[in-house]
Amino acid sequence: MRKSLVLIPILLALHSVCSQLEYSFEEINTFKKWMIMHNKDYSTEEYTNRMHTFIQNKRKIDAHNSGEHSFQMGLNQFSDMTFSEFKELYLMKEPQNCSATRGNHYMKDGPLPKSIDWRKKGNYVTPVKNQGACGSCWTFSTTGCLESAIAIRSKHLLTLAEQQLIDCAQNFNNHGCSGGLPSQAFEYIKYNHGLETEKDYPYEGRNATCRFRASKAAAFVKDVVNITEYDENGMVDAVARVNPVSFAFQVTDDFLNYHIGIYSNKHCASTPDKVNHAVLAVGYGESNGKKYWIVKNSWGSGWGIHGYFYIERGKNMCGLAACASYPIPKF
Repeated sequence: MRKSLVLIPILLALHSVCSQLEYSFEEINTFKKWMIMHNKDYSTEEYTNRMHTFIQNKRKIDAHNSGEHSFQMGLNQFSDMTFSEFKELYLMKEPQNCSATRGNHYMKDGPLPKSIDWRKKGNYVTPVKNQGACGSCWTFSTTGCLESAIAIRSKHLLTLAEQQLIDCAQNFNNHGCSGGLPSQAFEYIKYNHGLETEKDYPYEGRNATCRFRASKAAAFVKDVVNITEYDENGMVDAVARVNPVSFAFQVTDDFLNYHIGIYSNKHCASTPDKVNHAVLAVGYGESNGKKYWIVKNSWGSGWGIHGYFYIERGKNMCGLAACASYPIPKF
């Protein structure tokens, strides 16, 4: 019995060494450099597991980039995680009900610009933020859209409080770090009579108790505009003529490693019940005959194209046209 107990740690060590022999020196060295870049520190057991996951992800990235695709993948802060782990921490968990099948956005006659980028039109878009390990993307899509809507009309760019939405918007079918929808968050701000700034209500990235102070409210919503379900032309019209637009879509495992180019996926879902991530369309364009959206994400400026990504436009890619909305600010 005692000999067996002595052998256990030896066998575990041998297993670890044998597992590492599956990897090249270059792969292991890349992982160590990545750890330093992202300030990672693991226990001995976790190190082996994370290295395994990292190298598997790196091999998927290399295989993708060696093929013919409209976008390239790359290593980022999530490269030591499985997609299941990522979903649990960063994506919306509660099923979303995008109920606005018929919207109240009205298109006007006349040509629209072939491309637009609200970041280049003035000081209308706040810097990319980072939601951290909380499924609060919906709050960042909400604040980003309202920040821009206010700035375009008033020339004053505010930075608004995602944490207030996490803590206080549950009565509007939102679920804090488990998910929600921008359209429902806009409704909350409208009927709550205001949203505080991020300075007055700082972000914590966790579910907490509501501490909204009406005296500190800095942004107000007069009305909420929902774009008709699947009407991507309506989204284009709104972004071109009005302001950036919030939308939700389904993130699948290949999006996690997006680096540059126009994201496209033949296998993601296109229906509103499958959306799990909310973002902000700040513009659109076209490259080599492929139309795309310019989208602000909430995973920090080190992800994607300085925190942004392009996604194919005109095909309801991954359900992006199922749940689009924007607010009309009140002054």
